[in-house]
Amino acid sequence: MTSEEILNLVQNKIHSVIVATLDEEGLPVTCVIDMMLVDEGGLYFLTARGKEFYKRLMAKPVIALTGLKGETTMTSVSVNLRGEVRNIGKERLAEIFEKNPYMTEIYPTETSRDALEFFQIYKGSGEYFDLSAKPIFRQRFSFGGEEALEHGYFIDISKCIECGKCNAVCPQGCITDSGKRKILSEHCLHCGRCMEACPAGAVFTT
Repeated sequence: MTSEEILNLVQNKIHSVIVATLDEEGLPVTCVIDMMLVDEGGLYFLTARGKEFYKRLMAKPVIALTGLKGETTMTSVSVNLRGEVRNIGKERLAEIFEKNPYMTEIYPTETSRDALEFFQIYKGSGEYFDLSAKPIFRQRFSFGGEEALEHGYFIDISKCIECGKCNAVCPQGCITDSGKRKILSEHCLHCGRCMEACPAGAVFTT
């Protein structure tokens, strides 16, 4: 999937996400918000100036979010994202209410909507994770100029002794089963069993 497709999934299919911001002491605080719009500039949401959430965003404009879609654990798709935000005021407020008509029940009048301001997640990176796939599937992504860094487990082939012990303990069978082993990162659970089982210290994590 492209980064644009993943962000569209967050806004259109998941919509309500758990977000974390930082308080005055640098501690994380979570809440549920809706992602209202998405475009080539990132994800957009709004909040009211009187909310503590608004104050945390203005003081420390960074955010982390998790969105989950699926009726059960084994049919679920999730997206984790960490990024930077900026306040763009009331720009596109009419567009938000048009695309999300339920908002008129919460803020029914123009006067009540004066409390609202719009935020853009304009830069970030994260991971798409699909537990419904067999084997499981994960993908790193980024947008807004952020680098999508690879995280997970890897095998140093210069140290691999081809014993196969890593493959034997992998719950997803995502390690090649002959010669110098290789971990197929897109199917890895990140459980770490391969590293524990390797007698040669060939498995490492980043």
